[in-house]
Amino acid sequence: MKSFIAFFKKEILECIRSGKLTVLCILFVIFGIMNPAIAKLTPWMVELLSGSLAENGMLITGVTVTALTSWTQFFKNIKIALFVFVLIYSGIFTKEYQSGTLTLILTKGLSRYKVMLAKFVVMLTIWTFGYWLCFVVTYGYNAYFWDNSIAIELIPAAVCWWLFGVWIVCLIVLFSALSKSHTGVLLGTGGSVLGVYLIGLLPEIRGYTPIALLDNTSLLTGAESVDIFTKAVCTTMIMCFVLIVVSIPVMNRKQL
Repeated sequence: MKSFIAFFKKEILECIRSGKLTVLCILFVIFGIMNPAIAKLTPWMVELLSGSLAENGMLITGVTVTALTSWTQFFKNIKIALFVFVLIYSGIFTKEYQSGTLTLILTKGLSRYKVMLAKFVVMLTIWTFGYWLCFVVTYGYNAYFWDNSIAIELIPAAVCWWLFGVWIVCLIVLFSALSKSHTGVLLGTGGSVLGVYLIGLLPEIRGYTPIALLDNTSLLTGAESVDIFTKAVCTTMIMCFVLIVVSIPVMNRKQL
């Protein structure tokens, strides 16, 4: 356990020294500010465009903006933040393969599965911290400008989206164990998401897939209850567990 904690601390320090953690924190804060800012500017932008649209026969009446508008923007922008997160951390294993530092670490007695789990916990910690940082910033601005109570099932909706990000982290771990290249990890992770998305096009299956966790706008409006996401949450949690369990023997047998 001591070796695991020591390696975990080393990875966190490396993220800080390399600037990756700083970049992601700034990114999540910026998105947290952008969500209410875009919502606040929406009436002004609509008014700005109303003249040209009226010439084409389109009449736009007044636009009402609430905290719900900002939270809808939050769930749109967090997709971009997650994409950037994947780009930055998809190489967390492969750089060790290419530089040969992983071999050096293993010769000092640290088990492969501990290295893998430590890196997984690092990514999970950073994703969790960044995601909820963005959430808190948006929540604070929304509370100042409007009333957050209009978003009925806000916390369950936010947790569903966070869990989707955890699934992505688990995919990165698996494909980092399978591939030695940054490109291979990106292709494997992106291909898996695309594959699950295509499977989810079947209505009878979609409710069981991690993609269903992104359909949480209905929770904010109260159109659907939290119970409807139970199957997707359970399936995603099982998939995350399986991905990590499968990654351990794959990592142990990997040629370095």
